[in-house]
Amino acid sequence: MPNIKSAKKRVLVNQTKAARNKAAKSALKTQLKYFDAAINEGNRSEADKRYKEAVKAVDQAAARGLLHKNTAANRKSKMTLRLNKIPQ
Repeated sequence: MPNIKSAKKRVLVNQTKAARNKAAKSALKTQLKYFDAAINEGNRSEADKRYKEAVKAVDQAAARGLLHKNTAANRKSKMTLRLNKIPQ
């Protein structure tokens, strides 16, 4: 444990930020799982709805710095390809 007051504060702040990041990553993964489930089900209307939500979640994660912008673009591209394989 740190002895200096400012170092003690950094420990607390880092714990708070780590918890916030963990919650945001978990929410992102949940949206991606919902999209995967809709794709596997083969329901185009549900998949379209889940696609919009998943893309928004990926964009927000990239804006917050949870994902690199190229990683976000790669994930969105893969999701789009999977969505387009489902017949109308």
